[in-house]
Amino acid sequence: MPLVQSAPTIDDRQFDDIFNEMKTRIARYVPEWVWNDYNDSDPGITLAQLMAWLSEMMIYRMNKVPELNYIKFLELLGIELQAAQPARVDVTFPVKNTVSIPYINVGLRTQISAPSDDSGPPVVYETEKTLVALTAQLQSVQAFDGFAHTSVSTDNDVMQPYAPFGELAPVDAALVLGFGYPSGYPTPEAFPAVAFDLMLYVKENSSAGTMVTCGLPPSASFAPARLQWEAWNGALWNRIDALKDDTLALTRTGVLTLRVPSNAGIKRDFMGAYENDGTNPPLFWIRGRLIKAQYENPPLLINVRTNTVMALQAQTVQGEVLGGTDGSRNQSWTLANTPVISGSVQVQMDEGMGAAPWKVVSDLLGCDEQATDLALDPTSGTLKAGDGVHGAVPVANPNNPDANVIAVEYRYGGGTRGNVAANAINAMLTPVDGIDTGNITNAFSAAGGTDEESIDDAKDRARRMVRSQCRAVTIDDFEYLAKQAGNIARAKALALYNPQFPTVQVPGAVSVIIVPNAKRDPGELFAPKPSEGLMRTVCAYLDQRRLLTTEVYVIAPSYQQIAVTAQIIANDAADTAAVQDAVTEALTSYFDPIIGGDDGKGWPFGGTIYYSKVHQRIFTVNGVDSIESLTMTLDSVDYAECTDVPINAHGLLCSGTHWLEVLYADEVSP
Repeated sequence: MPLVQSAPTIDDRQFDDIFNEMKTRIARYVPEWVWNDYNDSDPGITLAQLMAWLSEMMIYRMNKVPELNYIKFLELLGIELQAAQPARVDVTFPVKNTVSIPYINVGLRTQISAPSDDSGPPVVYETEKTLVALTAQLQSVQAFDGFAHTSVSTDNDVMQPYAPFGELAPVDAALVLGFGYPSGYPTPEAFPAVAFDLMLYVKENSSAGTMVTCGLPPSASFAPARLQWEAWNGALWNRIDALKDDTLALTRTGVLTLRVPSNAGIKRDFMGAYENDGTNPPLFWIRGRLIKAQYENPPLLINVRTNTVMALQAQTVQGEVLGGTDGSRNQSWTLANTPVISGSVQVQMDEGMGAAPWKVVSDLLGCDEQATDLALDPTSGTLKAGDGVHGAVPVANPNNPDANVIAVEYRYGGGTRGNVAANAINAMLTPVDGIDTGNITNAFSAAGGTDEESIDDAKDRARRMVRSQCRAVTIDDFEYLAKQAGNIARAKALALYNPQFPTVQVPGAVSVIIVPNAKRDPGELFAPKPSEGLMRTVCAYLDQRRLLTTEVYVIAPSYQQIAVTAQIIANDAADTAAVQDAVTEALTSYFDPIIGGDDGKGWPFGGTIYYSKVHQRIFTVNGVDSIESLTMTLDSVDYAECTDVPINAHGLLCSGTHWLEVLYADEVSP
C-alpha cells in the first residue's frame, strides 16, 4: 500500500466552517420552539462563536505539529539555513585634478556605498586590498598589430570589444597605454617608480573555454602567449616588471600588477596614433608586447582601468564586548551585527590568565573536551561555547565577570541587495585625501550576493542530501551537489554526455551545466555565464563525491536569443506606453534563464517555445485587449505566425529586443 494512503488527514476547517456546522446541529438537539433565534445577539450564538474560535485555534496549533516535527528532524540531520552571502564588485577611485603628488594609497577596508533599491540603508562595501591610485590618467589606448598603431581609446571608454593585438595577434604585437595628467597639473618629467594595478576585462569566451574537466588533481593554468611589459624612455623601450598577471596573457579578466623601477627613465612623448596636433600634450607610454604568441583565438578586451580594486559587501567591527563567562555549560553570546561573514570572526577570552584567542568553527561536534572552540551561527550572530564533552567550558573570571569575552574583529554583510547595477556606487564613507569622491564608481555590476536560504529550499536540500549521502551517483545527485558548491542558481546534469563528443553517448560521462546566480539589469542582455573560477570550484566539489568510474565535466550554458514582434490592441482606458513596458517585462521574465518558464524556476533546458503560451503570457498584462499579429525570431531566424519554435538541445533562452507596437482598436488599419 502506498505510504500516502497511510498519511493522517489534517483538519483544515476554519472559523466559518466550524460555526456553520454548529448552527446546522442546533435543530437536531434542541426543539425549534426552544431555540429559533440564530442572530449574533442571541447568547447561545455568542457561545457557539466563542467555541468555534477556540476550536479554530486548537486546529491551527495541531496542524503545526507536523511542520515542527519536520524542522526538528532537519536539526537532527544537522541541516541549518544557509546564511546570506556578500556580493563582490570592482570599484574605481579617481584622483582629484588638484593633487600634486604622483599617487595616493587607498587603504585596506576603505568603505564605499551605493543607495539601496529597497528604500533601506545604503549598501556598504569594503576594499579587499590596498590600492595605489595613480594621479596620471589613462588617456590613450592603442592596439599595435606589428605593423601599425590603431587607437581603441573610444572602444575602451564605452566598453566595446576590441582586439588589443590586432586580428592575428602576431609576435611583437602590443597593447600600448598612454598616461597623462589632468589639464593644469604640473606634469612631472618622470613616471612614478611604484607598483600599481591595471584591471583588464576580457570579453567572455574570447579565448577561454566553456568547459572544465573534473577528476584530475588541480593543475597550473598556462598562458597561450608570453607578454613582456616595457616603458618608453624617449628613444628605447625598457623592460619593466610584471609582478602578477591574473589574466594569463589577456585571456581572462583579472588584475595585472606592474612595477616601474626607479631607473626606468620613462619620458613623455607622442606615439603611434597619438600624434602631436598642437593641442594634446605628450604622454608616458607603457606597452605589453607579445614575445611568444600561440593564441587559439586572439583575445578581445572590453576595458582597461587604473585605480580599480575589488570590494566586498561588508562592514568591519572591532573590539565589540560580548559579555562575560560564568563557568556554565553551553554558554552563548550574540554579535550585534548580522549576517556575519564566516571566517572573519576573531574572539578573545580572559579567564583570569590574560586574554587568549578562541577558535571560531561552524559546529562543535568534532571538538574534544579541551578544545577552545566556539560555534558560530552566521545568520543570528550567536557564538556558542562547549559543554565539556564537545568543546571546553569557559571559566568564569571574578575580576571581570561581565566583559571578559571580546570580539576582536568580525565582518558582516550579505544579501541580494548587494548585487547593485553598474555605476551604482557613488559615495565614499572612509575619507581619503586626494580621491575624487564625487566620481568613484563601479563600471560593472556587483555579483555573488545571496539572501538567507528559505525553509522550503532547506527542506528540498535535506531531501536531496539524504538521498545522495554526499555522493554523486544519480543525475539528481549531480544537480543537487553542483548547487551546493557555489553561487549557482540552476544546474542541469546530462548523462552519457561528453562535450568534446556531443553527438556520441559516452559511457560513464556526466556533464553538468551551471547557471550562476546573477541579477538582471534592466535594458541589458541577460545571459549569465559562470566564470572559469566558478566552474573549477564546482568541479573540485563534484570530484570529491563522484564514483571512481565517472568522468565529470562542468560546462557553461549555451544561449539563444529570442525576440518577439507583435502588434497589440490595448483597451480604450489603458495607457499604451505602460502596456508596452509591461508586455516587454512579461516576455523578458518569461524567457529568463533563472526566473522564467511556466513555473517561474527558469526556462527549461532545451524547452520549445510554444506559440500559444507566448500569447497567454501577453494576455496576463492588464490593458491588453487582443493581439493582431505575433511572430518570433530566434538567433536572427524568423518563424511564421502560429509556429512553435524549437531550441537547441540543453540550450537556454535570453531575451533580445522585443519589437512591440501597442495601438487602440480605432488606430488599426482595416
